[in-house]
Amino acid sequence: MTIASRPQASLLAACLAVMLVFASSPFGSFALAQTGQAATVPPPDEKVQQLIKLLDDPDVRAWLATKPAPADDTAGAPTAEQISSWDQGIRDHLAAMRNALPQIPAEAANAVRTVRTEINNRGFATIIILFAALLALGFGAEWLFKRAIHRVRDNGSGRYGATTLGESRALHLLSVIAPIVVFSLVSAGAFLAFDWPALLRRIILTYLVAFIVVRLVRAFSAALLSPTSNSVSTDEARRLRLIPVNDAEADFWHRRLSVFFGYLMAGWATVSLLPDLGFSPGVMRLAAYILGIGLLALAIEIVWRRPGETGALRYGVVTNWLLTVYLVLLFGLWLAGFTGLLWLGIYALLLPKALTITGEVAGALAETRASSGSANSVMTVLIVRGARALVILLAVLWLGAVLRLNPGTLMQNDAVVTQLMRGVLRGVITLLVADLLWQLAKAYIARKLEIASSDEPIDAAEAARRGRLRTLLPIFRNMLAVLIAAVAVLMVLSELGVQIAPLIAGAGIFGVAIGFGSQTLVKDVISGVFYMLDDAFRVGEYIQSRSYKGTVESFSLRSVRLRHHRGPVFTVPFGELGAVENMSRDWAIDKFLIRVPFDTDIRKVKKLVKVIGAEMLEDPELAPQIIETVKMKGVEQFGDFGMELSFSITTKPGYQTGVRRRAYTMIRDTFFANGIEFAQPTVQVGNDEKSAVAAAASTTARARKAAQVAAAS
Repeated sequence: MTIASRPQASLLAACLAVMLVFASSPFGSFALAQTGQAATVPPPDEKVQQLIKLLDDPDVRAWLATKPAPADDTAGAPTAEQISSWDQGIRDHLAAMRNALPQIPAEAANAVRTVRTEINNRGFATIIILFAALLALGFGAEWLFKRAIHRVRDNGSGRYGATTLGESRALHLLSVIAPIVVFSLVSAGAFLAFDWPALLRRIILTYLVAFIVVRLVRAFSAALLSPTSNSVSTDEARRLRLIPVNDAEADFWHRRLSVFFGYLMAGWATVSLLPDLGFSPGVMRLAAYILGIGLLALAIEIVWRRPGETGALRYGVVTNWLLTVYLVLLFGLWLAGFTGLLWLGIYALLLPKALTITGEVAGALAETRASSGSANSVMTVLIVRGARALVILLAVLWLGAVLRLNPGTLMQNDAVVTQLMRGVLRGVITLLVADLLWQLAKAYIARKLEIASSDEPIDAAEAARRGRLRTLLPIFRNMLAVLIAAVAVLMVLSELGVQIAPLIAGAGIFGVAIGFGSQTLVKDVISGVFYMLDDAFRVGEYIQSRSYKGTVESFSLRSVRLRHHRGPVFTVPFGELGAVENMSRDWAIDKFLIRVPFDTDIRKVKKLVKVIGAEMLEDPELAPQIIETVKMKGVEQFGDFGMELSFSITTKPGYQTGVRRRAYTMIRDTFFANGIEFAQPTVQVGNDEKSAVAAAASTTARARKAAQVAAAS
């Protein structure tokens, strides 16, 4: 047997720790009392009235106000006297249990007589028959209810009429719990509708409540584990299973939880009725301890027989022995009456595993067809984190209730410890609320960023809005995290009794001093705020400032990350940016020059460029990026060896380079096809005769080219 997997360990811890929950119920309320604490006898009414009158006297109040508070002798490490009192208390407690053992037969006979007297000498058979009749009535109503809701399933196929797996699991859980609710209402309602003897009413209702609780535990176990022993098929059970375990593990834990809670609730009902039957406190504590031994035996049996993997047998045996020793130690703390240490041990064993199971169950119920990044991710976070926070909150409230009911569990009569414990409990609640708020805000911001980063086609206004969201939301998320953390820490310190007003004032003075010492940092932060307010640039835009240029990748509170088009990354403080040139906003106009010979036909070139512009607008790759196609503006200037013609193109930001390169290619091909040359620098060497010959040759060549063009047209 090896160390159990996480779901197994979670179920094991839950089952083993539940054996100690009865310590705060009537099942163990008598045994949880501190050893040696005698029942306090209320003083006579006359003395109480005299004490109240004395306390109301103004002179007495003034004298009490002048008296210094008594020193706390219990602060710090336990003294020898305290240790001795604890030892004596434990000895007295065990002696009381030993002395209570001979009293059991006599008190049991007295209990039988009390029952016969209270229920008109009818004996225990009347109780059994009445209880069985109530159960039969409840089961009948439950059967009728199941018949009425049977149509929820699809023609008896075992699959619930739901559109998602989460809805199917939720309906399965509801279908398991709802019949038991009907059973409880009918059986308890039928009994309460009639007038019964007081003792009979308490006995029937107590055992009926215990029976209903056991059925609810079995129902929740069946819904969470979906054992193969249920009426649904094996495949359907695996599909509806909320805790990721295999079939053998699901069947094992379902059976063990049913037996364990059945024994627990039967013992609780029995011990809670002992005071009404006339049993003494010593006998009641002894009965609780005897029944607790049975719970301990069941828990140890679960430890050693739980299913697990076949490997690492040695480590599994070591784990089993450690768990067994741990359970025995907790049982010993319960016997000794150390309630505070007992509950700390229970929480150390149970709470982490309970949180794991709660998160898995909540996540399974919230599961949908979509992925975790779907539109319901915020709701999923709310369900999962809210469920886990609820578990922690209930644990904290329960621990607070136990400590208030037993003020001597940790340190008796220690006001500082009591105040500290209350502050810790309230601080935990504050941290839970802060964590839930932060998780919800983070999930919502992540969802918005996911939508803003999608590649779906949108219009220009929506693209601008999404770009602004990608820019501002990360900064807002960081600021929100700092704000929530600061407020939560201050609230926790306040709950612990720390005066936070001096801290806030000191932080203000410290902030002023830091501001004077870090003017550059303050300048960067403030400059960044104004850049954001001016909407100077957004994530994904290409900007240039001084010697820095690149695409904006992300922000922090003091700097911006720019990715250069060649790869390097610049982290530039906002205070160093200065004037920003945004090259990705609205549109981009690209202008270029082309040199042609002086004798080029300008009108012909302009017509050819119009044709090129029309072809570019018909190109499916270029057309979406072009706002205004290529146009020839005219002659820009005369050079030494030709004319410079000016052209321009208006495109969407970031696409001007690609469109211009394509225009270059089309202009070159069109010019060559139509006999238009590009101007080139030439050098003439020789005398006037050669110049005249060269001029004549040039004139002849141009005439020949003009004739070829005319013939082609």
